[in-house]
Amino acid sequence: MGEFIIKMPDVGEGVAEAELVEWHVKPGDPVREDMVLAAVMTDKATVEIPSPVSGKVLWLGADIGDTVAVKAPLVRIEVAGEGGEPPPDSVPEALAEAVLEEPVAVSAPTAKAAPKPEKAEPSQPPAPAAREAHDISKKPLASPAVRLRAKESGVDLRQVIGTGPAGRITHEDLDLFISRGAEPVPPQVGLARKTAVEEIKITGLRRRIAEKMSLSTSRIPHITYVEEVDTTALEELRATMNRDRKPDQPKLTILPFLMRALVKAVAEQPGVNATFDDHAGIIHRHAAVHIGIATQTPAGLTVPVVRHAEARTIWDCAAELNRLAEAARSGTATRDELTGSTITISSLGALGGIASTPVINHPEVAIIGVNKIAIRPVWDGTQFVPRKIMNLSSSFDHRVIDGWDAATFVQRLKTLLETPALIFVEG
Repeated sequence: MGEFIIKMPDVGEGVAEAELVEWHVKPGDPVREDMVLAAVMTDKATVEIPSPVSGKVLWLGADIGDTVAVKAPLVRIEVAGEGGEPPPDSVPEALAEAVLEEPVAVSAPTAKAAPKPEKAEPSQPPAPAAREAHDISKKPLASPAVRLRAKESGVDLRQVIGTGPAGRITHEDLDLFISRGAEPVPPQVGLARKTAVEEIKITGLRRRIAEKMSLSTSRIPHITYVEEVDTTALEELRATMNRDRKPDQPKLTILPFLMRALVKAVAEQPGVNATFDDHAGIIHRHAAVHIGIATQTPAGLTVPVVRHAEARTIWDCAAELNRLAEAARSGTATRDELTGSTITISSLGALGGIASTPVINHPEVAIIGVNKIAIRPVWDGTQFVPRKIMNLSSSFDHRVIDGWDAATFVQRLKTLLETPALIFVEG
């Protein structure tokens, strides 16, 4: 018997290390060739690492949450023969396609898809003692792929007994639960004191989000400007366009109109469509308008980017927005689709709220926050009339954007949205 050492592969150009976010095996487990061993994260995405050999796991080189350098020993596997190390590029070529787990603005490079391991036959149901000890009040441990399958199957993972490391729920556990007719665990009844304290280690993309937010708020002095916008005419136009749209055209929300309004507004104030390299003290004003759209996904917040909005019609903006949002929510968004924004829109309108204080997506200098549209009485000079009013809550980097310029920019957006015909005027 020999020993085969798997090292942390090179998961992308310029990437020197990655964070270990998930183990699929533990010491003593048998593994098959192409079986997924672990998941690592770099730039807000996870990449699964398959085994190039069959054998038995002897040793794991890191704990979940650890940062592992490229080429550092990751797994040792006992194999038949002399063993050794993988040849230089063998592991990277076998990496599974990057799967988004949680977001802020970037994703791991897309790699070639690895063959998926064969599904194991459903094992026997857990012993009654294990079932009785199953605590449905605890947050279930499962990979993003398992969570997505459970959601699509309508399965509450809290009712599934995990047989993986630390009680992690595997695909086989989910298959077994579904095959048994998804028999629920009897809920606890009656009133009882609760004394449990759950410790949740901040790892993976959630840690990246925390780092990104800390970076933004610690380096950028924010100024937030809130303005009311009368969207009555815009909503009437939107309803008409949706009613008359062609079968191949997407349904319009307010966001494509705001995106086109942004294009016109930044043409007059290019300083807002910029990124600030605060280390070098250089502002980069961009001719291209790459609009980041803050999107909530099952794994967390991501910011897919609609590139070159200045060259898109309102229908193009809507179609691309829908495509990117679906890719982000399903975990298939690529690195290029999650990086390079020059200005960001954050919309909480569906949840309500009068105003918000959005955090700028570093290193950008502005973010536009959309709040709920509500019917309010507005004085027209002779009487109160019902109008559809929406607040825009916009934050700016006060180091490079003065309050006057911020207000002027938002007022221009207000004019364009309140007179939506202007959005379609060229030149």
